Amino acid sequence: MLKRIESYYDAVPRSAARAEDFGPLTLFVQEGTGWPYYARPALGHEGAVPVAAVEKVRARQRELGVPEAFEWVAETSPGLRAAVEATGLTVHEHPLMVLEGEPLAVPDPEGVTVRLVGADDAALETAVAAPYAAFGAEPAPGSTAQVARRLAAGLTRLAAAFDAAGTALAAGQHQPVGAVSEVVGVGTVPAARRRGLGLAVTAALVADARAHGTELVFLTASDADVARLYGRLGFRTVATALIAEA
Repeated sequence: MLKRIESYYDAVPRSAARAEDFGPLTLFVQEGTGWPYYARPALGHEGAVPVAAVEKVRARQRELGVPEAFEWVAETSPGLRAAVEATGLTVHEHPLMVLEGEPLAVPDPEGVTVRLVGADDAALETAVAAPYAAFGAEPAPGSTAQVARRLAAGLTRLAAAFDAAGTALAAGQHQPVGAVSEVVGVGTVPAARRRGLGLAVTAALVADARAHGTELVFLTASDADVARLYGRLGFRTVATALIAEA
């Protein structure tokens, strides 16, 4: 299972980023608008990662003007954490969760409509904006157009919870690659939290993934409390996702 996830992690950024080789590490560099990418272990690399390799990647990230960030799975690449921390980066731990069996049913939130959003949907802009608002940010220029292109190409699937006025209160995506997909970017605007909207959006994404033949659905929870919520859908923790940043 972790090998399949590792192959997915190497494949999914390549649809919107170029990969630069740094021996035991691969740096993904964003092309176009959207969230910036990160460095991660090169696919198939085993064993320790020299501190010098991490420093070379960080120097390249500074040269490009992108965040000095690394993402990896602790159990798959146990030799990376010490090297990353030796360069002064802080490492954060997050539960890596996999859906076990069929998703469990969750209550439908009152007063909202949860549905998939397509590339030509009039509500696309508000659906793209909702997760940004969840983290106190504004979408970067061109974000809606980029998501529309990915939706049209089948690279991304988007679900959102809308109020009666058609404004998205929560939204998220899953990104299929073959028979594997990750649920990402689920966020609820601050005024609509604690209503189960994020869980309902995740349930819609999972149902869509299963309907399109996805065998392995996974996600990374921000912390143990959020992991317990995802557990209500049938996700279980199988490993630890590590994120390091300056």
